[in-house]
Amino acid sequence: MSVLFVEGEIDMKGFPAVNKKELLALIEKKRTELIQVAMSSGLNSTDAIKYSQELDTLLNEYNRTFLKKA
Repeated sequence: MSVLFVEGEIDMKGFPAVNKKELLALIEKKRTELIQVAMSSGLNSTDAIKYSQELDTLLNEYNRTFLKKA
């Protein structure tokens, strides 16, 4: 599944598959954004929590798609 960013949120439903390289790039971008927001607003800010949840969603999708247990 792919990722859709809508007003800062991630929706994983109903979109074509994303390749591993694209998903890793999205994860790194979201991680960088999270770090920047956390540094300016604090780790417990609403924005930092939102970015953290979005990063979790991306990481979970990566794990589901590319690290399936055989």
